Parts: sequence; C-alpha cells; structure tokens
Amino acid sequence: MKTLGLIGGISWVSTVDYYRYINEGINAKLGELNFAQCLLYSFSYQEIVSNGMKGDFEATYKRLEEVAKMLEADGVAALLLCANTMHMFADRLQQTINIPIIHIGTATATAIKEKGLTKVALLGTKFTMEQDFIKDKLKEQGLETLIPSPDDIAYIHKTLTDELGKGIIKPETKARYLQIIDGLTAQGAEGVILGCTEIPLLLTQDDLSIPAFDTTKIHSDAAVEFMLNG
Repeated sequence: MKTLGLIGGISWVSTVDYYRYINEGINAKLGELNFAQCLLYSFSYQEIVSNGMKGDFEATYKRLEEVAKMLEADGVAALLLCANTMHMFADRLQQTINIPIIHIGTATATAIKEKGLTKVALLGTKFTMEQDFIKDKLKEQGLETLIPSPDDIAYIHKTLTDELGKGIIKPETKARYLQIIDGLTAQGAEGVILGCTEIPLLLTQDDLSIPAFDTTKIHSDAAVEFMLNG
C-alpha cells in the first residue's frame, strides 16, 4: 500500500469525512484490520479564510507549497488536497513537487462520464463556480457546466463559510440550495456536482431528483484506488 499525504482543515469538518472514507475504502478492499497509511496536515481554516478576504491568495499558495514539500519529504507517494477550492493552486503546485496530486476535478469528471451525462450543474465556493480550475477538467472530458446566478453564488459562498464550514446545518439553507438546483435543472442540468466538500453535509442523493456527485466521496475513492493500484 502506498502512503498518502492529505492536506486538510479546509475545513476540518469535511476532512473528517475524507479520513473516514479513505480508511473505510482501504478496509473494504483489504479486510481484516487493514486501514490507510497516510499523513495528514490540517490547516486552521481561519488562516485560509483571512487570506481570501484580503485577496492574498499568494500567501495561501505559499503555505500550501510549504506543506506539500514537507509531506513529500516525509515520503508520501501522492497528495490529496481535501477541498475543491484549494485546487485553484493544484496545477501550479504540481510543477513544484515530484509526486502526483490526485485532482478532484479529474476524478469527478470521470465519475460523471461513467453515468453517461454531458451537462451538469456545479455548486461550490464562488471561486470554484466562477473560476475554471474545476470546469476545465470537466471540459477536457467533453462535459458542459452550468453555474448559478450571481445572487445565488453569493448566497452559497456565504453559507459555506458561515454555516457549513462550522458544521451548522439549517433547514432554510437546504431549501434554498434545492431551489437553486431546481433552477439549474430547468436549464438542462442532468446532474449536480456537490463541489464543495461541506455541501454533502447538507444534501444527499435522497434530496435530489437528478444524480448528485459528491466530490468528497469521489475524491476519496480515487485516493484509495491510487494507494492500492497506482
């Protein structure tokens, strides 16, 4: 089994799910008392949020690069960035290290293609929805992406930071998310990417009429596959 490096704490709430899914996945494959060989570095989420509020993304990148190189020096075989938004740095970071980054966008695109879909809605932070670091990975596999209106983007981003990132679940927030997804479905979305690792804390497939793609679970499954098969 290969040793995996996880960079989490962005937020810790969803990082718990990563750790659980990866360990459960290894155990399901190998049985007995086999679990994941991994090293986890967990950020204080406030550091990342504060940098974002100041627009100082370079500071976040430098910290991410520092941690990635530390984990590489400790002997991990690959890195997992335990958040969609952190993948805005993934391609740049990949150029500075000698181990692969298992990309959440590539893994998600593969899962969508396996379902035979061609057009999907994308929910996440405003950075994930407005920038191209996830959408480009989908486009590479021939997938079209729909995103919400600017007002809905602002609402989703705020609730991810102020509620879900703290483990706060509100029924009115869930209702608004479902309304947003219904609007995107009316525009032709055949599925929806739960493209922030906190969104599955609020919504599950049972809540939706179209296929949901939980990026936390998809990314974790890709990690398990790498650890066992490369």
